[in-house]
Amino acid sequence: MQDVAKAAGVSPMTVSNVINNHPNVRPATRQKVLEAMARLDYRINVAARNLSKGRTGTIGFAVPEVNSPYYSRLATAIIAAAARHNLRVSIEQTGTRESELDALSLSRNLLYDGLIISAASMGPSDAERLKVDHPVVVLGDRILEGPVDHVGMPNLEASRAATRHLIERGCRRIAILCMPFEEVDTSSLRLAGYREALAAAGLAADPELVQQVTRFDMRQGALTARKMAASGLDFDGLFCATDSLAMGALRGLADTGIRVPDQVKVIGFDNITESEYFIPSLSTIDPNHDAMAERAVDLLVRRIEQPTPQTDHEEAVCAFSLVVRESTGG
Repeated sequence: MQDVAKAAGVSPMTVSNVINNHPNVRPATRQKVLEAMARLDYRINVAARNLSKGRTGTIGFAVPEVNSPYYSRLATAIIAAAARHNLRVSIEQTGTRESELDALSLSRNLLYDGLIISAASMGPSDAERLKVDHPVVVLGDRILEGPVDHVGMPNLEASRAATRHLIERGCRRIAILCMPFEEVDTSSLRLAGYREALAAAGLAADPELVQQVTRFDMRQGALTARKMAASGLDFDGLFCATDSLAMGALRGLADTGIRVPDQVKVIGFDNITESEYFIPSLSTIDPNHDAMAERAVDLLVRRIEQPTPQTDHEEAVCAFSLVVRESTGG
C-alpha cells in the first residue's frame, strides 16, 4: 500500500479509502490510485484483511438437498444477495435432522461468519438447540418462535390462494399431494390452507383426496398421479405442495390419458424455472425467492456487524403471487 501511495502521489490513507470504496474520494484521485495499483500489479490480500477483522468474508447456507430444483433456485438467490454485501457463500448439504443440528454447531461454523439454514427436519422441540453464540438465520417453517431470526414462506395464505384458484376455475373435487406432516411444517401448513379454502367455499374435505408422498420430487408426483387414476379416484383439481411434485403429476396424468387442464386442473408451489416450460406450463405459487434471500442475508449481516447478544429476533414473511399458466386453463 505504501508503494501504491508513492506511485500515485497520495497518502496511504487515500489508497485505503479507494480500496474500501469510501465515497469521499475525488474521481480523479480514485482513478490515479487504481492506475497505480494496476501498474504495480497490486492485489488486496482478502484473507489477511478478513483475519485482521476477525471475519472470513464467507457465510454458510445449509440446505437439505443440493440437487433439488427449489433449493438450487434459492441458493442462487442467496449467492446474489450475499454478493451485494461482498460476501461469499459456502453451500452445505444436510438432509437429516442430525446434519442440520451439526451445521449449527460451533466447530462447523468457525468456517463462516454466520449461517443461513433451511431447516426441513428440525421441529419446534429443537428450538433450544438454536441458542448458539454465532449469527444464524432460519429459512422455512419447521422452527417457529425460536431464539433466532426467521424468514418463512406464506404457506397457509398461499395454499389457500392456490386452492381457491382451482375452485374459481370450476373444480369441486380437489386433491392434494403432500408429505406426511409432523408438528408445524411445510406440509401441515399447506394442507391447512387447502382445507380452509375448501371450507370457505362450502366444499367437503374428503380424506381420500389427501394423497401423501414420501418425497417432494417428480418421481413421487408421477407415481402418485398414476395410482390415483388407476384407483378410479374422482378428482377434477390437483394442488401439489411443490412444483416438482406437480411436474411429475403432469407426466403421470398424461400417461393415464387424463387431459390437463380439460379433465383435471393442476397447480404447484414454488415457481421454479422449469415450471414455465412444461407442456402444459404449470400454474404455481411464486413465494418470491429473491425477496426471501435478500431478507435472510440482510438479517444475517446485521447480526454479524452487531455481535453483541440480541434479545429481540425478527419473524419475516415475504409476499407471494399467483402465477396462472396453462395447467389451470390460463
